[in-house]
Amino acid sequence: MKYRRFFGEHLFHPLIGAVLFLVVWMILAQSSEALPGPLKTWDSAVALFSDPFYNHGPNDQGIGWNILNSLGRVGVGFGLAALIGIPLGFIVGRVEFIDKMTSPIISMLRPVSPLAWLPIGLLVFKAANPAAIWVIFISSIWPMIINTAMGVRQLPQDYLNVARVLNLSEWKIFTKILFPATLPYMLTGIRLAIGTAWLVIVAAEMLTGGVGIGFWVWDEWNNLNVEHIIIAIFVVGIVGLLLEMLLVKLAKRFSY
Repeated sequence: MKYRRFFGEHLFHPLIGAVLFLVVWMILAQSSEALPGPLKTWDSAVALFSDPFYNHGPNDQGIGWNILNSLGRVGVGFGLAALIGIPLGFIVGRVEFIDKMTSPIISMLRPVSPLAWLPIGLLVFKAANPAAIWVIFISSIWPMIINTAMGVRQLPQDYLNVARVLNLSEWKIFTKILFPATLPYMLTGIRLAIGTAWLVIVAAEMLTGGVGIGFWVWDEWNNLNVEHIIIAIFVVGIVGLLLEMLLVKLAKRFSY
């Protein structure tokens, strides 16, 4: 009875969705010779993941190395964005003068497509790898700044008034009042940023080359290996989902 209830509440509807998706995919594959069906793609995936970490030179490496290289670039760019964006968000939300000074700049630069920054990165860094990291950095920093600043602004003024009455230092105000109250907003910004970073890295690597999931997709397209492209789409989606779930689990561990 317990397993039936669990299946009905958690697995039944996703299973129906997955079956419908496979049926639509099979119908499309039947109507188009160029599009491989689910079974053909599954066979390619089994062969591909049977040895994901082979290394036959810089231009021929397993999908495992490509995923790890992409995650490494995302980690560096995302980490740098967090180191700069979160403190900057606290400053923007706390100091009205800086908020008014930076607001037009952030509003103007935030809607710019991340890939538009790639030529600037190539011009400044003279290499593809740091240019890709730069694109991740610039696309990740805006959600962190905006959400952190919003969390600071949402803090009730009464809290700060009590802190002044108690003559609390700025450090005490930050650690005991500001940071705990802002944490939910900050974590939301981090979740949005990691999703954007993983989304952008695929497109950036298609243009910059090297070892990475984006370059691997482009290379497979040049080889007309559509099965591997479909597999890469699923891999990108699954890795993005796992990153999102990891951050959600991390957020739930904090009490506000």
